[in-house]
Amino acid sequence: MKGTDVLRLVVSIIVCFAAAGVGGLAMDGTMAWYRQLEKPALTPPSWLFGPVWTVLYLLMGIALFLIWSRADQPGARMAIGVFIAQLVLNALWTPAFFGMQSTLLGLAVIIPLDILIVASVVLFWRIHPPAGWLLLPCLAWTGFATYLNASLHLLNR
Repeated sequence: MKGTDVLRLVVSIIVCFAAAGVGGLAMDGTMAWYRQLEKPALTPPSWLFGPVWTVLYLLMGIALFLIWSRADQPGARMAIGVFIAQLVLNALWTPAFFGMQSTLLGLAVIIPLDILIVASVVLFWRIHPPAGWLLLPCLAWTGFATYLNASLHLLNR
């Protein structure tokens, strides 16, 4: 791997983890609110979310790197733009859901997020199939998070 490739990989991973950092800032003092909510049957333990998202952000960073490394290919810039848009929504979900303590606002963010992740998978896949594969766990987990968010909204109205 060339030096520029290493730099691109590091920047790609940092960009993805920056989205996590934004979300982490919104978590301060919100767990008491979350703990008092009635939960759906498939709610995983709270400790699981951190490790899962750590792996997902790493996979997203690698996928972004793979596409950025092919930026000269047709559709790569649009794919990166859609990916960055989903990353912005990803970063906004935690402040919307936890920070504003709003299951409804969380839904308003996570549903378009799901759509942008699907679009990112398709666009990445067209350019470099392994990059699309790397986003599938994020799509699956965010789909599951959408179920949890919707269930929490319905159970706690």
